[in-house]
Amino acid sequence: MDRREAAIRAFRHEETDRAPYHAEFTAQEYEKIVAETGGRDFMKRYGGYLHYTQYWGYPTERGAGPERFTDDFGVTWNRSGADKDIGVIDDPVIYEPDISLYPAPYLDEKRIRSECEKLLASKEDRFCFAGIGFSMFERLWSYTGMEDALAYMISDPEFVHSLLDRILEFNLRVIDIFNEYPFDAVYFGDDWGQQKGMIMGPRLWREFIKPRMAEMYRRAKKGGKFVIQHSCGDIREVLSDLIEIGLDCYQTVQPEIYDLRELKRLYGSKLSFWGGISTQRDLPSKTPDELRAIIRETLEIMGSGGGYILAPTHAVPKDVPTENVTAMLDEFERLSKRNSG
Repeated sequence: MDRREAAIRAFRHEETDRAPYHAEFTAQEYEKIVAETGGRDFMKRYGGYLHYTQYWGYPTERGAGPERFTDDFGVTWNRSGADKDIGVIDDPVIYEPDISLYPAPYLDEKRIRSECEKLLASKEDRFCFAGIGFSMFERLWSYTGMEDALAYMISDPEFVHSLLDRILEFNLRVIDIFNEYPFDAVYFGDDWGQQKGMIMGPRLWREFIKPRMAEMYRRAKKGGKFVIQHSCGDIREVLSDLIEIGLDCYQTVQPEIYDLRELKRLYGSKLSFWGGISTQRDLPSKTPDELRAIIRETLEIMGSGGGYILAPTHAVPKDVPTENVTAMLDEFERLSKRNSG
């Protein structure tokens, strides 16, 4: 059984003799590990099962300084602060609830296709997929700012519906491109959760976000793809909704938020999970031996009956010691081969 087949069986809730796993890192953490291990190829020692690219909007114009750029959507990002991977918006592109201010994004189809082709050329035997980051709510607030996006849901719902419809229209064009390639899944990134509860609450999520996510899921499934949804935080109030509209895999599962046994009991027969190893609580502070024990216990809980990709809850941040990263990856690799001979 190769890595792709093992991941597919996990997505189908089938038992497998290999534990599929994945790990990724923030840019700052990666550079730290490279400096401390002496090589950029440290990940080649490990056999991660997933291989993907995510479209966020390519830089089209550089601003003042190397850490500022404007993307395909006309949004200027500033990464000069603590967050070097996403950053913050300098100023809202849409500064009042007026749909005429919407800047039609540039669809760089040639580059998207190039990224898809490079991904497939390097996939080896891994489960391979393409994704859209900032796929709905995050794209909304990247245009307006977070506070105004939430306020407009109450004060100007027609404007929000109009803007989200335009975001959806663009995303469907991107999904149609992905569907032309033999990917295994389409991934959507969109943060809806806080440490407790949802940013906009379940009622507004169901009004504004759910119907458009459903349309994107349908389009991906029309192309024969699994659907993966990323959201940080606590979204338990809408997990049943996501299953209803066709979600196959939820990422990321934060154990400081969810009771893993209860999550698996309630949803494990209908939803696969990706994550579970805490980047917030455990990876930065536990000893390597404690971390290995946590990984084994997490796999025992979440991997029962299939439906699980063993992974950190998010990209590993810069405060995680290198010895914990190597302990995690060594344990992932050991567990992935536990019954494979």
